[in-house]
Amino acid sequence: MPSPIRYDAGLRERITANLAGHRRRVVDLAGRRHAAVALVLVDSTADTAIVWARHEDGSSARDARLPHEGLLSAAGGAAFLLCRRPLTMRRHAGQFALPGGRLDPGEGVVEAALRETHEEVGIDLGPERVLGFLDDYETRSGFVMTPVVVWGSGQEVRPDPSEVMAVFRVGLHQLQRTDSPRFESIPESDRPVVSVPLGSMEVHAPTAAVLVQLNWWGLLGRPDPVNDFDQPVFAWR
Repeated sequence: MPSPIRYDAGLRERITANLAGHRRRVVDLAGRRHAAVALVLVDSTADTAIVWARHEDGSSARDARLPHEGLLSAAGGAAFLLCRRPLTMRRHAGQFALPGGRLDPGEGVVEAALRETHEEVGIDLGPERVLGFLDDYETRSGFVMTPVVVWGSGQEVRPDPSEVMAVFRVGLHQLQRTDSPRFESIPESDRPVVSVPLGSMEVHAPTAAVLVQLNWWGLLGRPDPVNDFDQPVFAWR
């Protein structure tokens, strides 16, 4: 297991320079919907690995049907925020996801990513916190997803229980494990299905594809594309 990465000004400068140093892939919508997701970078310790959403009466939104213990060991040092969707959601219930969603009319990707971050996890960040962008990724569910990398220090996480059951702080060093990324062949696609191990759990594309490129491009300066990485069938809907 790699050592945790320090969350400091040097990391912020390195990621900003790496993202600015390459031309990113932009995908024509061609009638598809446009979405933005936020890779919110924060500091983390074992004690801050998880924040449970709470209902208005103060009760926890924790659902015993959704295991989470495997992610508690993934925190440490520089981290990103990863949401677990509640089972009450109509689409993608129970899945792991980055804060984000569909662009509102007239809205840009930065505005959408920051708005969704505020609505879903309670963090209010300005555009000056944006470090850059990763490649657009086309999802099987009909979206073109633009990932926005954001520096999120000094903010308290307050998840909205209608959209998020819990928020995990996952150390960036998890993306640099020797067993990551992982690929699987499926009969439904001629493209490899990508996933990333986080703690003792596994997260699949489209989130996994974005995380792979965050490591390759943002941390290592490798602008390798991830558009040929597919998603598992359960994420196609």
